[in-house]
Amino acid sequence: MDRKKAKIDEVEGLEDVDPQLVLSMERLQEAQDELDKANEEANDKVLEIEQTYMEKRRPIYQKRNEVIQKIPEFWLTAFLSHPHLSDLLTEDDQKAFKYLQSVNVEDLGDIKSGYKITFEFSPNPYFEDSKLCKVFRYVDDAAVTDVGNAPHWKDGMFF
Repeated sequence: MDRKKAKIDEVEGLEDVDPQLVLSMERLQEAQDELDKANEEANDKVLEIEQTYMEKRRPIYQKRNEVIQKIPEFWLTAFLSHPHLSDLLTEDDQKAFKYLQSVNVEDLGDIKSGYKITFEFSPNPYFEDSKLCKVFRYVDDAAVTDVGNAPHWKDGMFF
């Protein structure tokens, strides 16, 4: 109680505030601090489990990719059918996406850091690259584009 009383005395303007109210507020803050610590521990465990299962899913994703590659223009159709992604593809993008064979997403170390998307293309008349990558890093809970490799366009094919 003396420690709590000392805290009350240190804060200016609290001379007229009910000491019981201040004590209750300090107890509330202590409870909130405990809750924050428990939530942080839970988030760490969820992250650990997510990383474990990401490794277990990897061979299933590979198997799925093998099937997808046998479906003509699968990724173009998937992107055009998506309510948000369809608006991002221009007509020129759609031409190139006919050659898209796979889309792979990898976490950067852990889920909290960000992710890398790799687009793998079959030989096409538009650019030389077989892979194009885009990296997104999280900063303050928001995804921020970090880096990506620009296509090496074939003569006259810049979009």
